[in-house]
Amino acid sequence: MSLLNVGARALLANQVALQTAGHNIANVSTPGYSRQSVVLQTVQGQFTGGGYIGKGVDVQTILRNHSELLTRQATAATSVEAGDTVRTERLRQLQDVFAGGSSGIGSAINEMMNALSDVVSSPMDLTARSVALTRMDETAARMRDASQRLDEIGYTVAEQLKGSMLAINNLAKSIASVNEQIVRAKGNGQPANDLMDQRDQLIRDLNQHIQTSQVAADDGSVSVFVAGSQPLVLGSKAATLSIDDPADFGAGSGKKVLNFQQPGSATKVELNESMLGGGQVAGLLRFQNNDLAEGRNLLGRMAIAISESMNQQNRLGLTLDGQVGDNLFAPIALGDAVASSTNSSLASMSLTVSDPTLLQASSYTISFSAPDAGSVTRHSDGKVFTFDGSGLPPVTVADVFSAQGLGIALSGPPNPGDRYMITSLQGAAAQLQALQYSPVDLAAANPVNAAMGANNTGTLQLASLKATGQPNPPGLVLPPATGVEFTFAGSPATFTLAGNSGVPLNASTTPPTPLAGPPYAFTSGQTISIDGWEITLNGTPKPGDTVTVGNATDPQFGDWYKRDAGNASALMGLRDVSMFDGSTMSDGFASAMARIGTRAQSAQFAAELSSAIAANLERDRTAVSGVNLDEEAARLIQFQQAYQASAKMLQIAQNIFDTLIQGLGR
Repeated sequence: MSLLNVGARALLANQVALQTAGHNIANVSTPGYSRQSVVLQTVQGQFTGGGYIGKGVDVQTILRNHSELLTRQATAATSVEAGDTVRTERLRQLQDVFAGGSSGIGSAINEMMNALSDVVSSPMDLTARSVALTRMDETAARMRDASQRLDEIGYTVAEQLKGSMLAINNLAKSIASVNEQIVRAKGNGQPANDLMDQRDQLIRDLNQHIQTSQVAADDGSVSVFVAGSQPLVLGSKAATLSIDDPADFGAGSGKKVLNFQQPGSATKVELNESMLGGGQVAGLLRFQNNDLAEGRNLLGRMAIAISESMNQQNRLGLTLDGQVGDNLFAPIALGDAVASSTNSSLASMSLTVSDPTLLQASSYTISFSAPDAGSVTRHSDGKVFTFDGSGLPPVTVADVFSAQGLGIALSGPPNPGDRYMITSLQGAAAQLQALQYSPVDLAAANPVNAAMGANNTGTLQLASLKATGQPNPPGLVLPPATGVEFTFAGSPATFTLAGNSGVPLNASTTPPTPLAGPPYAFTSGQTISIDGWEITLNGTPKPGDTVTVGNATDPQFGDWYKRDAGNASALMGLRDVSMFDGSTMSDGFASAMARIGTRAQSAQFAAELSSAIAANLERDRTAVSGVNLDEEAARLIQFQQAYQASAKMLQIAQNIFDTLIQGLGR
């Protein structure tokens, strides 16, 4: 009977081994499946006087070939890869908005400014004027189209985040459910291998959306944490994640945050974005809150700078019918700063553009520690500016923003602890709209004209004359009926002025500085700024020589304003004005392309690196847990032969038993 028992045990053990090998082969393509193997143990032998006689074999357990360390490393690396990859994909879309070529915004801006050169050459040519206005309309249209495309990208990101939230919450519930099944199964004394594989795969799927850390409990369950310490899954209970507007500044901030809600609680906890690590949610939030915000700020700053600078210059000129020029583009309203929901005062903060050449492509956060003290944080580079009213610059919050090209007006004193956010540039490009369509309304002529004295004997010549509106205030002050007269005397030459309102400035310096006098020293080729217009004279004047600057519409100048293109020349000159962090208007879009391109290139490199690391770690994991069909086929043959030998053992035991029975029956 002992031989029969040994054979029966061997037969059953090898049958289990065959079934396990078949299970491995059947699940070779199942995601997350870990190869299983049978662990056999010798049955305790029976002691006799001749020693211990073996009693066969038993199945101790079914071993799950699994490395906890490699699984966690591979899961974390895959999560980082998912975050880097999805951010790279969105940055490519953003880069397409800031693309070059003939259909890009940069080309439209250059064509708009170049079209003004034909107006300068032929100011009375209505066709040249129409082309210039058409180019302006085309530039505005491309700006609006780019803004719409950015909104579409933002909508896609928002929908993708919603989908990730749905997936995360469903996966968390599934992990909690499997935890409960594993805890119950552990009471049987053997590990539930397939359930553990299922849980590991659910955790891997979860990490595609958000990076987690896991802590195993003694009862066999696994707790899953996000953002460092928030328990998404504890045993058989799952929390809920959601994408919402920030609690402090709401939708006006243009940002999104990830909120955590414990089961059974109505309170949401805003998770620190920097603690999220990898996963698609982290990558999408970084794109939404940083990359897309910068793209909107860059586009908005460009739209405002072009609109403000060209509007200001056109308002300084005269149209073909002698009227003062109007805005070329619809003024872009910046609106008010967004007040924090925690503010204790009712003070509001309105915004205007004070200097388009100083605008920064950034949002700002303002924190008040007192009604006249606090700090301003510029989001683009994290730089902090303080103001305290101490008498040392910057004195007030208005002084801080004046250096940023913005004007600030508070409706009342803020309370300590009040905070505001400025995101006005982000939607500005959508408002850019051309206003002038009639060629007559392009203000190409200067509002002032100059005449040399009839009795001049020197070599004095007019090199340039244009309206600038600077300093502002007061802006452009047109000459009186008698004009502003320069009278020269002495050697070296000096001059005096009559009819001017303000003091003359040396416009060749930055900023312009008052000339010493009167009398004022004359330097050939020096640009002199007076009453919002600039004049440059070349040559050597003789004593008694005069130059008179008057209103261009005065009868003494006739209809010269129709043939004058001084203001059109000033408009065209704006393309060479430094506006965008040192770049000119004509090069501003190329600078924006470079900034977005640098982000995309950096993200692409990070994605390639994280992908390589994830692939290597996954390869190491599958080397331990993966099913090799060749190995399983060899094991099938091995276990088949062992099964056949065990069956032969039973057959021999049966023959021996039959022989024994027959012998005893005689």
